Amino acid sequence: MISINDMLNNVNIEKLNKKTTLEKLAILIIRGGWPSNINTEENKIGIIPRSYIEAILDKDINDDKKRDKNKMEMLLKSLARNETTIANKNTLLKDIEEFANEKEIIESRTTIDDYLDVLNRLNIIENQDAYNENYRSPERVGKTAKRHFVDPSLACACLDLTKNKLMEDLRTFGFMFEAMCEKDLRIYIEYLGGKIYHFRDNITGLEVDSILEFEDGEYAAIEIKLGLHQVNEAKQNLLNFYDNMKKKPKFMCVIVGFTDIIAKDPETGIYIVPITALRP
Repeated sequence: MISINDMLNNVNIEKLNKKTTLEKLAILIIRGGWPSNINTEENKIGIIPRSYIEAILDKDINDDKKRDKNKMEMLLKSLARNETTIANKNTLLKDIEEFANEKEIIESRTTIDDYLDVLNRLNIIENQDAYNENYRSPERVGKTAKRHFVDPSLACACLDLTKNKLMEDLRTFGFMFEAMCEKDLRIYIEYLGGKIYHFRDNITGLEVDSILEFEDGEYAAIEIKLGLHQVNEAKQNLLNFYDNMKKKPKFMCVIVGFTDIIAKDPETGIYIVPITALRP
């Protein structure tokens, strides 16, 4: 195991961790962080998140006024398809129009604002705000938040995803894996008194999946990759980010899906950490 505090304190580490599998990661995503789901049989792990979505649609969205169930369901599916992206409201509207019939289209920005607001109030979705401090060209920095369900199992429930479906669609798997990691990072950094952000340069397209800002204003840059073969690309991305920052990150890290190595790269100082080995 390795902690965020270990990396913050520049601990040198190289050791083996129990290696997980793609199948195990898929199960963790579909199972979600529901305490009552921990010991549930594998073939039933999707029931709780699906039931939660059904309860939202049947009852919770009408907490203060009547709302259209079909429109809300289409919005939830659009949010699920855009999980971990910086999709704006126009993107959501366009996505809904593509998959809905004429009666189901959310036509006005006022309506979609209302529907997003109720999902926020119900703590179903949350935004990962953009980080823009200390960048050499602040006018290029994106300010759009990344959209998340509070648990990626809810996004999977909206899209009827199962373990097998995830394993057959590695692109979607990658988005849901990133969502799971950022959910964990949010929990860890809030426990440490900080906040989680993301970063994007609108001109070059340079992105960093997660920025962890600590109470004292120091921060860390995190890239998230499902496969070990993507680590070199992630390290280069972090180095490009580092070169453009006036105030440098305290540490940089690549979180990986299935690997048995916990290490600090001797050349770059970038940590390589499997998500199953990370703690606060």
